[in-house]
Amino acid sequence: MAELTDFSLADLAAIVAERARSGDAGSYTAKLIGAGVGRCAKKFGEEAVEAALAAVVEDDAALTAEAADVLYHLLVMLEARRVPLAAVMAELKTRTAQSGLAEKASRRRRDTEA
Repeated sequence: MAELTDFSLADLAAIVAERARSGDAGSYTAKLIGAGVGRCAKKFGEEAVEAALAAVVEDDAALTAEAADVLYHLLVMLEARRVPLAAVMAELKTRTAQSGLAEKASRRRRDTEA
């Protein structure tokens, strides 16, 4: 089992936010944010596909690396839209307050009512 660290997704989100606002021409994060939400979303999608492919071929090292890329690019995309990680975590907390099947059914009901 991998050793847990005290580095969190919130820590990474803070780094992404700082770099996004840095104006540093050498910052990959600032460059992605500057390219717009569409570019951020495209990179997120590419990384998600790469992670899925790594899982299918059962390459744990590649899956670990691609999962890190997915999390990073998700945070970049959220930053580009100015959606705080705290909002996502609050949504997850709400969803985990009930069973997965009940939560999923309630989302379907909300979607059809809208």
